[in-house]
Order: sequence, then structure tokens, then C-alpha cells
Amino acid sequence: MIRTRRTFYLVTIVAAAASFIGCETAEQKPAKSSPPAAAMAPAIQQPSAVHPVDPPPQNSQPAAPATTTSQQDPVPALIEKVEKQYQAGQTNYASGHLEAAKANFDSAVDMLMQGPVDIKSDDRLQREFDKIVEGVHNLEMAALKVGDGFQEQKAEPAPIDEANDVTFPVDPTQKARAEQELQKTASDLPLVLNDYVAGYINFFSTRGHKSLVNSWERSGRYKEMIHRILKEEGVPQDLMYLAQAESGFHPNAVSRVGARGMWQFMHYTAPGYGLKNNWWVDDRQDPEKATRAAAKYLKDLFNQFGDWYLAMAAYNSGAGNVQRAVQRTGYADFWELYKRNVLPLETKNYVPIIVAMTIIAKNPAQYGLTPDEVEPPLAADKVTVDYAVDLRLVAEAVDAPLDQLADLNPSLLRLVTPKDAEYDLKLPAGTKEKFETAIAAIPEDKRVLWRYHKVEQGDSLDSIARKYKATPKAIAEVNNINTDDEVIAGSKLIIPISSQKVASAAGGFSKHPTHYKVRKGDTVLSVADDFAVPPERVRKWNHMKGNSLRVGRTIVIYKPVAGAQPEPELASKKSSRTKGKKSSGKAVASTHTVKPGETLFSIASHYNTTVAALQKYNGHAAEKLHPGDVLIVRQ
Repeated sequence: MIRTRRTFYLVTIVAAAASFIGCETAEQKPAKSSPPAAAMAPAIQQPSAVHPVDPPPQNSQPAAPATTTSQQDPVPALIEKVEKQYQAGQTNYASGHLEAAKANFDSAVDMLMQGPVDIKSDDRLQREFDKIVEGVHNLEMAALKVGDGFQEQKAEPAPIDEANDVTFPVDPTQKARAEQELQKTASDLPLVLNDYVAGYINFFSTRGHKSLVNSWERSGRYKEMIHRILKEEGVPQDLMYLAQAESGFHPNAVSRVGARGMWQFMHYTAPGYGLKNNWWVDDRQDPEKATRAAAKYLKDLFNQFGDWYLAMAAYNSGAGNVQRAVQRTGYADFWELYKRNVLPLETKNYVPIIVAMTIIAKNPAQYGLTPDEVEPPLAADKVTVDYAVDLRLVAEAVDAPLDQLADLNPSLLRLVTPKDAEYDLKLPAGTKEKFETAIAAIPEDKRVLWRYHKVEQGDSLDSIARKYKATPKAIAEVNNINTDDEVIAGSKLIIPISSQKVASAAGGFSKHPTHYKVRKGDTVLSVADDFAVPPERVRKWNHMKGNSLRVGRTIVIYKPVAGAQPEPELASKKSSRTKGKKSSGKAVASTHTVKPGETLFSIASHYNTTVAALQKYNGHAAEKLHPGDVLIVRQ
């Protein structure tokens, strides 16, 4: 697990992480002057693909105590740097940039924990640490109350977190049996069976057996793919069991310190290995991309340390921590570093857990694992799309459950493919042609809004229209049928849903505003598209006209939510909308459903308005009209 720093999610978690600072002994044994040749560590270089996240190596000799009062106190400068990161996180959070806020908060905590002064030894640092932890915790709780939180997607817990919390005794009988089996076990990793490993074998045979069985069964989905990529990258194929220990082969696994995906990458390590993370996609959750990145990272670490156990330890806590432990003791041997207590507690446990998982997986019958229960490999078709399309529409197009589409595309954070970027969309095996035929019938700019409806027995055009808050006429027109035609059970109808009706179909808007800080390139239309709300709502909520937004401005958005009441101000005016003007002289809005053959000019003439006015209040919707579109008309 790529965790070189502690995250901020819960006060108890971060406080526990702070205690790891004290894991090292107060007085370390001096480095041996001439360690055995086999234990010598090779020169350590930062791989070019990685952005360094660890401070430079410290001198193995303890610094001389201060002897004069002129020595500069490092604490105020450290607190000033930490405060800048913390305040930047507050600003990003308030602007709706959650991933950036997470990075700022992580950085602030990391500075404190890896600074030149132990936070436990200085009250000023301890107060700063407590303030940050409490502040971030309060932000998280506030976000959760309105349904956001820092994460946009439901995540699976990382199995290794449970194992890290326990210390299990050695079962002598079980250990003896494992030693016998190990003599006949072939592995491309060096497998060591000592009391540390035997304790975790006992754990996974008893209390942790359920999670072991679950991960064993899921391994079949990805085993072939993982072995292929590890072989291509030239790393041991049995490193597959690192992913089993880390995530149980769940692409959406998230650890309590924020590592994510099957291979548990932290957000600051992922970009160095080609894993992108934005509003739409988190590549850490793409099984194939993350496996490739993990293989490259592990290979880089092995090239640094010359030992797979040290490479795994560095994968967990960062190359800098392992490097300093080697330099401090003179031993490039994981088990020596373990015994000398110079690694973080979690890293000490990490390698024995993975070795135990590997030994168990290589001898499944001995530990109650049945090969017949392993799930088959995921079979999927792939189609590259360069437009935004909702997975619900995809599921309806290929007649597959939405859950299946989500499982095949775990890197999608919002069930929508990215706009203006290519995405390799995974489809159930054998459905590519079906998808391409169905999606071709939907205008490209409507593939986030429109739906397919499979007609059921008893359905009528009227009942279907009511369900989707559409009109029978609009549905009939886009499907080239007459409004008085009977719909046939088992057939599919295209449902033209306008952006103005998305929130209505969902049930309304949230009562709690989301604050979003405008970035370069943002417009009213692009922000409205991102949040799936009508652009005229964005204008009304923020008392503005037109489509331009000033960079740096904070605007409010009320997200569509199921079961919410319509926004009070807008709902109260709905019944009073009429054509023409009220006695106040102010313009009144009405809506118009586009009919076949209509143009902006004909619509403007009908309502005694102008084409420019229609374009102003409808943005992209006015650029290319489709039957069933709903336009805002102001007179």
C-alpha cells in the first residue's frame, strides 16, 4: 500500500497515526562498520517517474544538542508552512474542489509528522496538529450531512486494515504443517516462514478466514490479467497476492488512510505512474491500469533496494523510510529491520501479512479454500468513446443491469464517461455491436440526458411519458410513431428528457447549496453540465445573466436529488408563468417543446422575441435543435 503519510479523515485515525512517530526506539544502535556483503544496500536513486514525497535521508549520527541560544527555533517556520497548506485546503473545500482539498490536508499533516521536531515533544506542534485534525473532521461531518463527503463513490474497506489491527499467536501444529508444505511450494518470490508470518497464517485461518475466502473467490476475476501484466513488466507473478492482502481484489477499496484501488495507490504517488484522477475518472480504480502502474513501481523499488521484501516495505511506507532504516542500522534485510524496530508498525506487519497470504494461496486446500468457488475471469467488450454518456443509458442500450456496467467500469466516479476526452468503456461480452447500434440513435449531446425504455405489458405512451416527465408527442416524434399508436411490449423507445426536467424527474433539488469556485475555462453551461442542472437555474441561483463566469468567483449549486422538494422560490412561480408580461412589466418565462421542422427563427417569431434572446437563455440547447427539446422563452 503506497502510504508515505497519514491522511485526515477521522480524528481517531489520524491521532493513532501520530502515535507511529514514537515507534522508533529512543536510541538506535549505531550502523555496523562493515555489514555482511549480502546485506549491503545498493545506492538508492529516486526513480525518474516518481515525484519525491519523502524528505532527504538524515545523517545516521544523531545531531549534536544545541549549545548556544543563537540556534534558530524551527517550530514557528514549520507551523507557518503547515498553516498555508491547511488554509489552502479550506479554500479548495469551500470551492468544491474536494480532491485538491484532500491533497492540501494530507500535506499539512505530513509536514507535521515528518518535520524536524517530534510533535509529541512540543506543545505548539501538538496544538497545531489537534486543530487541523478537528477542523478537517468537522468539515467531513458537515459534508456527509448533506450527502457529499470527500468521496463521490461508495468504497469498499481495505482488508489489510483489519489484519494490521491484530496480533495473533503462533499455532505450533499449523506452523509445522506449513513448513512441510513450503518445502514443496514453487514461488517466484522468496517465501520465509517465521513466527511473524505464522501468526498471520493463524489469523487468516480463524478470525480473518471470511475475508480470506472472499478475496480468494474474487481473485479469479483478475488473475489472468494480473499475471500477464506482471510477466510483461518483469516482476514476480506471486506479487499478485500483494493486491489480495491490500484490497481483496476490490477495485473500489479505500483504506482508512486514503489509499485507493486494487493496488492501494495514494493520490500523490499515482500521477507519477500515469494514473490520472479528475472529476470524472480515478485510474487508481481501473484494475488493468493500476496493475500496470503497481508493477512498474515495485520494479523501481526493487531496483533501488535489490530485495523484494524491502521493495514491498517501501511500497507501503515510502522509499525514504526504508532507506533511512537501512542507513541507520547498516542492514539491507527486512527481518533485521523488523527485529530492530526501525520501521513503522504498519510496515512491520505489512510484509508478514503478504507472505502469509501467498503461502495460503499456494496451498489452498490446506486452508479450506476450494478452487471450484473461484469466480471466472471478467469477460468484456471494449469501445472507445470520446463523448459523455450515462451508464444508465448504456445499460438500457445493451439490456444489462446497471450494477454490471458499474463493475466493469469502476474508475468512473459519477456513472458518466468524461466529456471531451477518450474513455475505454467496458461492455458485457458480446454486446459491442448492440451498443453501437443503439447509441447511434441518440444525438451525441443528449447521451447524458436521454434514456431507453423497454416497454412492459400494460404500458402506454401516456404512462411512459408521465414516468419520465415527458410528453407523449415528444416521445412519438423521436421514435417516428404516432401518438395514437399502441406500444408493443418488449420493444424499446427513446425517451427525450430535457435538462430542464432532469431535476424534476429526480424529485427536485437539494436544500443545501454546494459552493463551487470558478476555474479557468468554466462557463455557466459547462458548470451546469457538470452538476446535471439546467443552466437557467445556475443563473437564477447566482443572480446573473449570460454564459460567462469570472475565474475565482464562488457560485452556489443546488444538486438534483431524489425525493427533494422543488426549490421554493422557483416552485412558487411555476403556476404564475404565462405568456406575455405581468403588470410589473418584468419579463416572464415560459417553455416551448421543439417540434419537427422548427427553427430558432420560427420559434422566436411565434413568441414575439428574437433569436438572440433564445440563444442567450438556452445556451448549447439552442445551437442544434431536436424534437422534444424544451426551450426557455422570455418575452
